Amino acid sequence: MKGFDILRNGHLEKVKNGETTLSLLGRGNGIEVIKQTVLKDNLFILFPSEDPDAQEFFYIIDGEIEAEIDGATLKLKSNDFFSSHSLERAIHFKTLTNVTFLSASTVPVFHYLSNMLSELRKIGEAVEKKDQYTFNHSSRVANYAVKIASKLKLRKDEMENLLLASILHDIGKINIPESVLNKPTKLTKEEFDLVKKHPGDGAAMIRETAYADLADIVEQHHERINGSGYPFGLKGEEILLEAKIIGVADTFDAMTEDRAYRKAFSPEYAMEELKRLSGIQYDPEVVAAFEKVLYQEGKLTKE
Repeated sequence: MKGFDILRNGHLEKVKNGETTLSLLGRGNGIEVIKQTVLKDNLFILFPSEDPDAQEFFYIIDGEIEAEIDGATLKLKSNDFFSSHSLERAIHFKTLTNVTFLSASTVPVFHYLSNMLSELRKIGEAVEKKDQYTFNHSSRVANYAVKIASKLKLRKDEMENLLLASILHDIGKINIPESVLNKPTKLTKEEFDLVKKHPGDGAAMIRETAYADLADIVEQHHERINGSGYPFGLKGEEILLEAKIIGVADTFDAMTEDRAYRKAFSPEYAMEELKRLSGIQYDPEVVAAFEKVLYQEGKLTKE
């Protein structure tokens, strides 16, 4: 019948990666309807829109998610509904189970998301083949980084770039031999020189993609504000804020996870080390914001 369409068990376009499946169910007159499945223990973000008239609606079909709203933790489950209009700041969601939801948006986003996911899948698969630890580590760093950015009130575009750069920050390690990555004893100077190449190698890979604007962030994530970092020995304001954020999140996660050469340190010890080096190697505002994040998440507890 004219003016009436049926789509049986299908979709207009579908994109998959390891964590997310997006299916475009319909579009027209500036509206998109998307079915999305996100696997357990992953992060997704609802950003404020640059369009003041934009509206987004989300209906949870199955599963459970957790959100931090005004400092309080809120859990949502199947049949719950949430929406956004004139959103003031980004909201971070974590999937507590595999989650499937329907979304309708007055601002078309699917093609942006599909391109993003396709690129990340290719790079992520390449890194995973090299070092499973790096992939999991990058996901955790991304989770920390966007929460730090929220405390620092970064703009939407800065947070989007930070999220992607966090996920990609260690892809240059694909060029490091596994014998070096997993070495249980101290690295030789030659081996450490290989490791120090990974920010530049990762940036070079990214500069060949549609995400070239993320390359400088990735290249700088091991720079330190006193000039002791690598690859360039940048100082202070020469280092991008996004790179400073990743540097703090990266260091904390590396210290609190088991490595081939040592067992994990406690979150309390790792945070004290960051605070000891605050203003020396790490940006004080970033460290202070991260400490607030860790208290809110319960990883640190006040005496």
